[in-house]
Amino acid sequence: MLRIIASLSFLLSSMAAYAQEAPTIRAATLKIGTVNWELQTIVDEGLDEKHGFTLDIQLYADNSATRIAVEGGEADMAVADWIWVARQRAAGKPYVFLPYSRAVGGVVVSADSTAQTLADLAGQKLGIAGGPLDKSWLILRAYAAQAYDLDLEAETEQVYGAPPLIFRTALDGGLAGAINYWHYLAKMKAAGMRELISVDTAARELGLDPETPLLGYYFKEEFLSENPDLAQSFYEASREAKTLLMSSDDIWQDLRPMMNADSDAEFEQLRTDWIAGIPARKPIDEDAAQAFLSLMHDLGGAELVGQADTLPDGLFADVH
Repeated sequence: MLRIIASLSFLLSSMAAYAQEAPTIRAATLKIGTVNWELQTIVDEGLDEKHGFTLDIQLYADNSATRIAVEGGEADMAVADWIWVARQRAAGKPYVFLPYSRAVGGVVVSADSTAQTLADLAGQKLGIAGGPLDKSWLILRAYAAQAYDLDLEAETEQVYGAPPLIFRTALDGGLAGAINYWHYLAKMKAAGMRELISVDTAARELGLDPETPLLGYYFKEEFLSENPDLAQSFYEASREAKTLLMSSDDIWQDLRPMMNADSDAEFEQLRTDWIAGIPARKPIDEDAAQAFLSLMHDLGGAELVGQADTLPDGLFADVH
C-alpha cells in the first residue's frame, strides 16, 4: 500500500511539475481584432493545453500598443504583416514570423456603379484605408500600370482615412471606389457594394503568389529559443482552430458577439471571407516572398520596408 501511495504521489508531483513548466504565450491583440476569433477558439477548445502551452489573450486599444507590449516585454506575441516584421528584423529587432492569414483587401464600388475595371475609376475619387503606403494600394497601382498603362495615383483623387471612415464615406456615396481592410470590405459587400477587383487577383496578374500569407504572429527570437518546440506547438493549435472554424456552426455562433456584425448578412460575409483567407498548410515560399518584398521596395522604398531590401535570414518560423 505504501508503495502504491508513493507511486501516486510521484505521478501527481510529476504532473504538477509539468503543468508549472508549460510555457505561457501572452498574446497582444486589438480589442476588435479579427485574429481574436482564432485565438479565442484556441482557448475555448483547450487547444493550447492540448499542445503544451497556455494562451493568455491581452487586449489593447491599437496596433501601436500591441507592438510596444512585445518590444517592452509585456507580451510575447502580436500580429502584423510580414513586410513590417522583415523591416524590424533588418533593423536589428530579432522578430520571427509565423503565418496566420492570407486575407487581403480589394476595391469595391457601389451596386449601381458602371465601373467594370480600375481604368473606369480614372478622374474620380478613391478612398484608401491605411495611407499612401498601404500594401493593397501599392499592388493595385502596379496592376493598373501593367494592365491599363494607368498611373492610378496620378489619375485619381485619393482620400486617405481610417477604415471606419472609408467604410462610412463609401456607403454614403462619397467615393467612386474604396480600398479597405478585408473585414470592412466584407461589411461593405454585405451592404450591397460590389467588388471591382481583389488584391488577390491583382497579385496573380503581376506574377506574385497570393498564396503567400501576408498576416501572421510574430515572436521575439529569444522567446522561441527559450522554448524550442513552442513555435510548432502554437502552429498546431492555430491550424486545429482553423479546421474547426471551417466546419463548426456552433463555434461561429459563440464568436458572434465579438464579431461586431450588425446583421445576419454581415455575419455570414465575415465568416465566409475569414475562411477564404486561411492559407494552405505549407512552408512559406521564400522566393515568392522575395518577389513580393522587391515589389514593395520598388513602390514604397525605404519608407515602407526600411533596410529590408532582401529577405532577412531567419524571418519565417521553421514550422511545417
